[in-house]
This record gives sequence, C-alpha cells and structure tokens, in this order.
Amino acid sequence: MTKRSIITIPDPVLREVCAPIATVDDDIRALADDMLETMYDAPGIGLAASQIGILKRIFVLDVAKEDAPKEPMVFINPEIVWSSEDLSVYQEGCLSIPDYFEDVERPAEVAVKFLNREGNAQEIRADGLLATCVQHELDHLNGKLFIDYLSKLKRDRVVKKFTKQAKLAGKL
Repeated sequence: MTKRSIITIPDPVLREVCAPIATVDDDIRALADDMLETMYDAPGIGLAASQIGILKRIFVLDVAKEDAPKEPMVFINPEIVWSSEDLSVYQEGCLSIPDYFEDVERPAEVAVKFLNREGNAQEIRADGLLATCVQHELDHLNGKLFIDYLSKLKRDRVVKKFTKQAKLAGKL
C-alpha cells in the first residue's frame, strides 16, 4: 500500500467527472488499498479517487467510531437509487478543503448500489453519517464539492482563500 497526495482546491481535477470502472482487478483493489491508507493517514472518513488525481468512479470510507474497530468500505461505480424526502444537516469537511467545515443539508437516507472490493454487486440503505458520507463522496465523482451547497458568498470566500494559499505555495 502507498500513501497518495491529496489534491486541494482550486485544482481543476476536483471538478472533473470520473469515468466508470470496467473491471475490478488487482490494480483497482490496490488503488482501493492506497486510498484507504491515504484516508486513514489524513485522517479522514472518506476519500474519492479524484481527490488523489485519479478520475475513476471509486471511493472509500470508514465511519466507525474512533474507539471502535475499523470498518473500511469500498464503493466502485456507486449510484444512488433512492433518497428520502426527509433531510438532515451535518457539519461537513473535506480533505480537499482542509480545516473548513460548514453545515450541509442532504437527504437523510439513501439507497446506493455499487460494486465492492471483490467486484460483487451490492446495495445498501444508509442513514445518518453513512448517508452523508456516501452522498459527499459520490458528489466528488461527479465533480461537485460540498461547498457547492453553500451560498455563493461563502463558496467564493473559501475558493479565494485556497487560491491565495496555492499561489503563495507556488502551486499556481
């Protein structure tokens, strides 16, 4: 397993739509393992492939409590097939927007179908933090960030701050 570098805004790769994965093979499983290692090291509870510069439809997450055993999950070609009309608000953050958190409203429950690490079709119904994370990471695969749910003023302020930091660091 290899820890990868996490891309931060304003990198345009974060706005790209990821391509479906045709075959779940050893390379995809190795990518999933690298993503889990990167996520745990960050530390975070979710990571999409686009956040490490790979435009493939895969994300990983682990919403287990800090003092509980790890429960890593791999979602390949995920698709939300149902979402509740009830909404919930969670304070979200993102490894690609470090140290920035805001309340985001999303459907309280979702059903998602996907392929697991072995390439087997799965469908789960998620609520609470798991539902929020699935939606957040799936947004990444579609080139969307959690700040897109905020007012234009808040979003512009965050992007401006990170653009300035990237210029100062010589990344732009």
